[in-house]
Amino acid sequence: MTEKEQIDLAAFGHPRVLVTGVKGQLGYDVMKVLAQRGIEAVGADIEEFDLTDKAAVLRFVEGCRPDAVIHCAAYTAVDKAEDNAALCRAVNVDGTANVAAACNAVDAKLLYISTDYVFPGDGDRFYEVDDPTGPRSVYGQTKLDGEAAARAVARHFVVRISWVFGKNGANFVRTMLKLSDKPSLRVVDDQIGSPTYTADLAPLLCDMIVTDNYGTYHATNEGLCSWAQFAAEIFSLAGAATAVEAIPTSEYPASKAVRPLNSRLSKRSLDEAGFQRLPEWHDALTRYMKELAEE
Repeated sequence: MTEKEQIDLAAFGHPRVLVTGVKGQLGYDVMKVLAQRGIEAVGADIEEFDLTDKAAVLRFVEGCRPDAVIHCAAYTAVDKAEDNAALCRAVNVDGTANVAAACNAVDAKLLYISTDYVFPGDGDRFYEVDDPTGPRSVYGQTKLDGEAAARAVARHFVVRISWVFGKNGANFVRTMLKLSDKPSLRVVDDQIGSPTYTADLAPLLCDMIVTDNYGTYHATNEGLCSWAQFAAEIFSLAGAATAVEAIPTSEYPASKAVRPLNSRLSKRSLDEAGFQRLPEWHDALTRYMKELAEE
């Protein structure tokens, strides 16, 4: 922690941070980092309260009276959302509005996790935080509307992330490892983005929450790849002989939701606010694979 962060933390007093979605990959690592930093953390998931129940959310938040909320809980089943739009909206939009209202009731900061899916995903330029949005899926639209709900809290952070993998949950890396006994796999090669390791992202979120550098940010590990390139690196690190056959998205009919072809997110906002960028994705994947091997 830098001197600036130490000063901000001291100014924050003896903070209590509520983390939603602690059973997920990101919530799990956020709780871990807060504990390492000696910041009092309250973890919550569906057993503690239903996000879609406004009274239950308010009751829980007023009971623990956090200084800040890191809102990791979300409906993230991108394809299922196309058939379950009402449920996806209830969680990602109404649920976030309920959390925001509770934050305002106890004067707490709010950090909301968003996604690259809020953009149309075309072209090949890096999206800036203030670029026009245009989601092409139910999931993306609900996360964008969730951003608007989060901004009802004056002291808010909106952090857009992509291609997440971590220890506590299902993800692309684990899926590829389960399929590593196959001689070959067809993987799309025209969707470009940045894999993001929750163990790297969590410290950044914990850095943010003790500052007053409010606003919208993009946060992913550095570097770019396609899903096919990501898969090939996973197999290489695992010592698997699985060959990756690169295919265009048009030849992968299993997806109901439209995936963004361009998930490049500019980190200029991090730089301007003085936050440190995350490590390069190859390095992150190597550390993650080591973590999985030690399980």
